[in-house]
Amino acid sequence: MFDDLHALVEFAQAGSIAGAAGRLYRTPSAITRQLQRLEAALGAELLDRSVKPPRLNSLGSRVLEQARDLLQRTEALRSLVSRDAEPYGLLRIGLAHPLAEGTLMDPIRALTEKYPKVKLRLLSELTGELFNRLLAGELDAAVVLLPEGRTAPPPLLTNIIATDRMEIVQGAAGNFDGDWKSLGKAPWVLNPPGCPLRASLIDRMERAGFKPMIAAEVHNMHLQLAFVQSGYGVGLLPARFIVRNHSIDTVKVLRPPSFDLRPSVAIVRVGQLGALEKAVEQLEHWFRQLFEAADTRKPVTRSRRSVPANRRAARPPR
Repeated sequence: MFDDLHALVEFAQAGSIAGAAGRLYRTPSAITRQLQRLEAALGAELLDRSVKPPRLNSLGSRVLEQARDLLQRTEALRSLVSRDAEPYGLLRIGLAHPLAEGTLMDPIRALTEKYPKVKLRLLSELTGELFNRLLAGELDAAVVLLPEGRTAPPPLLTNIIATDRMEIVQGAAGNFDGDWKSLGKAPWVLNPPGCPLRASLIDRMERAGFKPMIAAEVHNMHLQLAFVQSGYGVGLLPARFIVRNHSIDTVKVLRPPSFDLRPSVAIVRVGQLGALEKAVEQLEHWFRQLFEAADTRKPVTRSRRSVPANRRAARPPR
């Protein structure tokens, strides 16, 4: 019926069957059959054939209005699922809590500037909840942290784009040593249960024969850092976050034996996204660049100026 509706629209635009035939590269008899087929399908005459050339009657004019609207909506649907079309519409992105910090807004801003017809809706949640929302059709894609070597559960699709090194930190005045025995006595500031980073840390400590004493459970990394800097407890934070917040002089990095936690940063989705596919691919590209830039930095260490003056070695007199 769509071809027949298209013939009706072209007939009205051209003003004659011959004109519609020329616009559609068909014969006049073919256009006549299409209009007759449409009238039969709707059970009503749409053309006034008492005049030459025929023209739309009043009912035909109302059908024409609806036909144009239907064809426009159909074309919009085709654009929606086409990878070649310019991205537009609502793009719902989830961010795992450990990734929801200010610097990661740069890729989001760049995306909206490149594709102004895309409207973003962001949600920060636990990784497991983001998976549930993807499966329920409430999100189009999610940026998450996964344990190294792991992927999202099927049928979700996982595209790993980077790694994110985690560091154990205490306040600059803290006196805990960088071994599991000492850290087993320390109060910890961690994400609430459900965080894979917390689970990985606890698993590593338990294999060493110790359990962390949880002093605070908060999602916000800035608040976690404030707790650590104040001496309230020991924390687990991304190296990139510590460096970007210029906090290395206010914390001490502790590296227990064989501790090397580098979760994967991944874009997770259910399937193809049609016209929005380009937008998600661009988001992946910008996130990858952001984490690659962070990974090229030197290891997180305290600068010389953070060492108290009475502990600096005296320079020999010249």
